[in-house]
Amino acid sequence: MGHSAAVAKQALAHGLKCKSQFTITPGSEQIRATTKWDGYAEALRDDRKDIKKGEKNTIVTSYNRNFPGRNDANPETHAFVTSLEIVTALAIVGTLKFNPETDCLMGKDGKKFKLEALDADELPKVEFDLGQDTSQHPPKDSSGQHVDVSPTSQCLQLLEPFDKWDGKDLEDLQIPKVKGKCTTDHISAAGPWLKFRGHLDNISNNLLIGAINIENGKANSVHNAVTQEFGPVPDTAHYYKKHGLRWVVIRDENYGEGSSREHAALEPHHLGSQAIITKSFARIHDTNLKKQGLLPLTFADPADYNKIHSVDTLTIQGLKDFTPGKPLKCIIKHPNGTQETILLNHTFNEMQMEWFRAGSALNRMKELQK
Repeated sequence: MGHSAAVAKQALAHGLKCKSQFTITPGSEQIRATTKWDGYAEALRDDRKDIKKGEKNTIVTSYNRNFPGRNDANPETHAFVTSLEIVTALAIVGTLKFNPETDCLMGKDGKKFKLEALDADELPKVEFDLGQDTSQHPPKDSSGQHVDVSPTSQCLQLLEPFDKWDGKDLEDLQIPKVKGKCTTDHISAAGPWLKFRGHLDNISNNLLIGAINIENGKANSVHNAVTQEFGPVPDTAHYYKKHGLRWVVIRDENYGEGSSREHAALEPHHLGSQAIITKSFARIHDTNLKKQGLLPLTFADPADYNKIHSVDTLTIQGLKDFTPGKPLKCIIKHPNGTQETILLNHTFNEMQMEWFRAGSALNRMKELQK
């Protein structure tokens, strides 16, 4: 039984019911309220239907579910994380001033009582059984080691290191431009695609298939700068890679929100992307992109997002003098021959810059072993 369930059971044993504005589900470590205190916690997904978007609301929960779509999908909801006992006691008493370790509650019979201290067998009464030691230390010299993977396998594929930075500016990058929400699910869809997690080329066929193209308002439909036709994002990216063309994703706010999905950073680089330019990044995805040798960049002036169109090409300059805190220069080349210059910010530190120059963090680790 979870701590919250045990606390709730104690309260019920004394005839104490949760206050009317609260709902508690023992074991869920969450409470819910929709009155003046504006408390909230999701007990079941169906409970979300009575919270309207735009109304102020609060989550008090024992674990972090601070993504809007994971609580009540209401942008006005605020989330607070606290202990299991506090969450449950708050549901019973209705005030943050209650201290479950020292304060009393009033039972149905009019008598005061305290919640009992909870304990559990967190450690075994006997020593740990270490079991059989089956670990194998890697050989000192791994040059003769190899892993056999069938070349016809659709689920497994040996990873090849990304190319090192060639020491030059990034010239004439092609542009898919995304509008609206673009989470890691939009970048690298889950579901049936997860069977290809061990095959980078196959799973890359889900790249950005959920993202909306700002040009035509459609998902998985982008302009091919060479054929002048619209087609799926992965097909277009494969075409660019085959013909030696590099590209960059343009996005507005909070690119890469969601679970820390490594494939959402692996796939763009695998298919030839060099950078992601946005108004802002989700923090974890920003770091994941750096680990895979990509450039996560933000507009120094967010309004510059509107200057770039998918028929343009971009050149990113200043990489030879790549320095923490120093913006990079971006040249926007329009089809009519005109150009505009904007600045792009970054959050790279010295170590992360070495990842970029080496092609990825793994490549850099390999270099340091030599």
